[in-house]
Amino acid sequence: MIEIRHRNERGHFDHGWLNTYHTFSFDRYYDPRHMGFRALRVINEDRVAPGQGFGTHPHRDMEIITYILEGALEHKDSMGTGSIIRPGEIQRMSAGTGVTHSEFNPSNTEPVHLLQIWILPEAQGIEPSYEQKQFSREELRANLRLIAAREPTEGAVKIHQDVRLFATILAGDTVSHELSKGRYAWVQVARGSLEFNRIKLDAGDGAAMSESQTINISGTGEALLFDLN
Repeated sequence: MIEIRHRNERGHFDHGWLNTYHTFSFDRYYDPRHMGFRALRVINEDRVAPGQGFGTHPHRDMEIITYILEGALEHKDSMGTGSIIRPGEIQRMSAGTGVTHSEFNPSNTEPVHLLQIWILPEAQGIEPSYEQKQFSREELRANLRLIAAREPTEGAVKIHQDVRLFATILAGDTVSHELSKGRYAWVQVARGSLEFNRIKLDAGDGAAMSESQTINISGTGEALLFDLN
């Protein structure tokens, strides 16, 4: 069974400096029908104005993944990490026992467009940690590239949950993934227009699959695929 989460049904707030869409309940947006999917708790699509951002704030017991689509995001945290994340890079922060961080758009002229993802960890009280990896866009073209996993391979970042996260960029291509028995999938379209097992999805749309079968994604655009326990 496939269930569509249409982009226009998401929670939406435009604060001027931040234009944000929430696929699942988050902050002031609450919908008991959309509290997450399996261990996937948050998918926020954010556009942050030049020179603006999120001041220092706390997190705990959450795996936080940042995926940049356009622009750049500057990250600083209480672990002493300071970095700038750009398209083609993925950031993973395990909040664990507690961490504070800030995220700002370092550009004075260009906005930043990103997806921020929260995944519930498999255990509480994990030691906080940070990881950032780069993937060339060629690695993602016509390919489901593993970018995060509990048991990472091929340079993927490690997350503390039984989730495998893939990214792909398609230009009229088709990629396939076999969903094992007892597994679940979520597809999030970041850009463009794609078909998920012949169901049309546009940028901002998401779709959940709750039966084991082959996943086919085709069209022109960029998407994330979550393979979940």
